[in-house]
Amino acid sequence: MDDAHKLQHLFQTLGDVNRLKIIKFIGNKEKSVSEIVEALGLSQPLVSHHLRILREREILHTKRNGPFIYYKLKNGKLLDALGLSLEIASSTKSKGRCDPMFCCPPRWRTRSHKKKGG
Repeated sequence: MDDAHKLQHLFQTLGDVNRLKIIKFIGNKEKSVSEIVEALGLSQPLVSHHLRILREREILHTKRNGPFIYYKLKNGKLLDALGLSLEIASSTKSKGRCDPMFCCPPRWRTRSHKKKGG
């Protein structure tokens, strides 16, 4: 699979607002299905459906602890990429209001200020 197809596959997976909310909530921590359901106010079957997709696409990995399964991002760089994507999306013209989901790392803000200032 070439790079363009890899990106297409990733973007299709991330193209659902519930999956993005799940990724943001999990962050760099381990979270159980019940924690995700409670925090996001989504139904358990809906959360399980999206977690299955994210796990199958190797965005999340799981760890079992007794009867509980915990989910964690396989690659923490995804949060950085989503933060950068939000920064780009916020700078483009859009008909809708953009509510920030991901915080851009301070190093990006520092770089952009340095470029503007000289």
